[in-house]
This record gives sequence, structure tokens and C-alpha cells, in this order.
Amino acid sequence: MNPSEYRTIFSVEDHHWWYAGMRHITLALLDQTYGRRADLRILDAGSGTGAAMRYLARFGSVAGVDYSPIALDFCRERDLSRLAQASVTSLPFAARAFELVTSFDVLYHRDVGDYRDALREFYRVLRPDGRVLLRLPAYDRLRGRHDAVIHTARRFTTDEIKRSLHDIGYVVERLTYANTLLFPLALAKRVLEPLLPAGHPDQSDIAPNPAGLDGALGAVLGAEARWLRRRDLPYGLTVVALARKPG
Repeated sequence: MNPSEYRTIFSVEDHHWWYAGMRHITLALLDQTYGRRADLRILDAGSGTGAAMRYLARFGSVAGVDYSPIALDFCRERDLSRLAQASVTSLPFAARAFELVTSFDVLYHRDVGDYRDALREFYRVLRPDGRVLLRLPAYDRLRGRHDAVIHTARRFTTDEIKRSLHDIGYVVERLTYANTLLFPLALAKRVLEPLLPAGHPDQSDIAPNPAGLDGALGAVLGAEARWLRRRDLPYGLTVVALARKPG
């Protein structure tokens, strides 16, 4: 990722509609799984600038790992200290160290290499009956300028993730798309993108928005989060997977 993107993400991710919506969806799934538990040992693999580490803390103690020292510096600005600099494909933790591993929009990145190596590492550091929660960008046909800036190597489908998780030994408990209601807008944007003026070559789609826009779009994803507590969604901009390491 271009270094300037970290500063942008850090400045907006507590209120930007996409990050807020993904937070609602993540917490909905974890609430369904863990309820009021607050004793989990959690690893956020690819912690970025640390926003997820803060809201995951309601479920227990959270460690973060990221390959980028810039990202880790922003984590420290959030007063987060349980941090390590490493690749998600080579985690500096003992086997069976965690009960939950999360990885949010990380495994798509070209620096990861084979994302299945990361899934194997997550499996290694999970305790028996521990879980991994993944969030990934969906559908390669949605690739656009944003992907070029953030160094996207791949986008995913639920079928692909299901096969990879099964091959490694996970038991898949939830597998769904998300960000479904806004899918037509995103698809239209990608189709029309070649006709639109080119933006800055180092700037992604993430940018500050008017508060009203963040509120409205965040409410859409909040509605999806309530739906996802009980039911899956058939398509969307995002793949979400929750899988368990058998005991």
C-alpha cells in the first residue's frame, strides 16, 4: 500500500461509512458466536492502523501484527502496545496461542503471496476449537483504479474461500457476502470508471466524506449487519468467512 494511504485511513476509519459498516457486520457475527465473552486471546493479523484492535477488545485481549512499520506507528498513536512487525504468512507466535484470529482485507494484497500460507499460519496459532474471521474483497470483475493504488493481487468468491479453508482443515461455520445493497452502485462505478477523469494515481477511493453521506451509507450497512446475525447474503462487495479449527 502506498504510504500516504495509511495516514488517510487513520484519519477516517473511525467514522467513514465503509469502516463503520464493516465494524457493525464484524461485531454482529462475533456477538452471535461469543455473546458476552470477554476472555478471548485474539490476534488481528494485518492490523493496519489499529481501529479493529480497539473494537475487538470487548471480547478479550488483542495482539496485532502488521508488515508495515508505518501502520504500527499509527497503532501506537491509538495507545496500542501488543504489536509485532511480521508477515501474516510467518507469524511470530507459538502454536495454539490464540482463540480467535481476525484478518480484515489483508489476504488480497500482492505482498502476501499465496494467501493459503497465511490461512495455514492462522490454523497453527489457533487453539483447538479456535476460530478465524476473514473479510476479503469480492469478485475480480470489480477490480478498478482503487485496486491498483492499494496493490490488490486478487479478489475472492465464497466458493474459493470455502475450498481453501476445507483443504487446510477448518470447519466453515459462516460464509457469506456482505455490502450487498450498495453492490449495484459499485458495479456501475467500475463500469463507468474508464470514462471518468483519472484521479491522482496514488489516491484510493478512501477519502473524507460529508457527515450526512457517511451516516446514510453507514445505516445501509448497519441494516445488513442485523440481517447477517441470522442469514447469509447471496452476493456483495465483500466475502466474510468464519471458520473453526476442530478440537
